[in-house]
Amino acid sequence: MERLGYNALWINGGQLDRLDRLTEVLAATRSVTVAPAVIPPDVFGPPAVERLFTRAEAAAPGRLLIGLGSAQTPGAIGRLYSDVDQLDAGIPRERRILAAFGPHKLGIARRHFLGAVPMLFTPAYTRIAREQLGAGPVLAVGQYVVVDTDPATARESARIPLRMLFTLPAYVNSALRQGFSRADIAALTDSVVDGFVAWGDPQQIGERIRRHHDAGADHVYLSVVHRAGQPDAGQAARLLAPWVLPRRSALHSIGT
Repeated sequence: MERLGYNALWINGGQLDRLDRLTEVLAATRSVTVAPAVIPPDVFGPPAVERLFTRAEAAAPGRLLIGLGSAQTPGAIGRLYSDVDQLDAGIPRERRILAAFGPHKLGIARRHFLGAVPMLFTPAYTRIAREQLGAGPVLAVGQYVVVDTDPATARESARIPLRMLFTLPAYVNSALRQGFSRADIAALTDSVVDGFVAWGDPQQIGERIRRHHDAGADHVYLSVVHRAGQPDAGQAARLLAPWVLPRRSALHSIGT
């Protein structure tokens, strides 16, 4: 990825069975920013995250951006504030970013983090999020992509992550705020799929990225979805580079 010109790698939080995976990625790369999106707080608490950051700073200073979220349980906001209080001493605000979807979380991101890293935003909602976040904080939008021009197979692949994410209330509520109905979300209709997943040829996907940037995103990170016969993350990175890297921000990347 570095050789292609990407200068950040986002690691799916669901892949983090242990935090050392992040330091392993740092050791295997030279200059890219490495960011988990996001560290699950119900698995790794503040002490473990601080230890990770300390190790990363010793091995690769300035290259780890800590992506944090909140649990999908009652009292999660209170726990998030508690986690932030514990992390303040060991991890600078500008080295952590929050998974934030609605006005309340975006406000927390604005006050206590470098910015926000939402997933499943339409470009129209990226504009709203920028207004709510304000001009200063970083808005790093996650975008699922399928490099496939066949509508049937592209949408079939696109439904794989959506089916899982829409079991979580935060994503359902975010989709409702963006104007989708509960029935459409439950059915994963074509309009829902097309709203949240960029599919098509590299130029078409690049156009979706451009729309996010035009709406106020500082950075768009791409999570490549693929099945047999569709480009995987490495192949997609090469195909998409001419269309997304010219617009990259300091953290433009391919996610894994």
